[in-house]
Amino acid sequence: MEVIAIAAVAKNGEIGKDNDLIWRLPADMKFFKESTFGHHIITGRKNYESIPERFRPLPGRVNVVLTRNEDYHVSGGEVVTSLESALDLAQNNGETEAFIIGGGEVYRLALESGKLTKMLITHVDASFEADTFFPKFDVSEWTTKVVAEYKADEKNAYDFTIVEYTKNQ
Repeated sequence: MEVIAIAAVAKNGEIGKDNDLIWRLPADMKFFKESTFGHHIITGRKNYESIPERFRPLPGRVNVVLTRNEDYHVSGGEVVTSLESALDLAQNNGETEAFIIGGGEVYRLALESGKLTKMLITHVDASFEADTFFPKFDVSEWTTKVVAEYKADEKNAYDFTIVEYTKNQ
């Protein structure tokens, strides 16, 4: 099973502020939906709660929420207390691609676990005030491929590039 982190990251590693996205990029949201649809998505509790209630659980995906709170409940989703349990759940359900969708702490756990096989990073060409960041990683350990490049337009306020990072063997 592939374990894939998917994130939108600004110039200084920013991914969020006050438990919310800092920007609106509909083309990137479309890429996120198309990439994750039909798969297990693994998210931290705070990140899950930041998704507008009308979209929770994210439709067409098995929503797996990672939390230290063993009594936490998610209607229409699964709750686990470790990244290993989340990955086991996906594997046991026959998943081929499990997506780590945030937040910052869950991305850090995934990178440190050595389980990530791929990352799909949307690099937003701007800087923002943030309180949540994507963890630093050694780019030399990954093979990169540009998936798509977008220029700012009437719907997407910033230029951005989607890059696929594949873990070197």
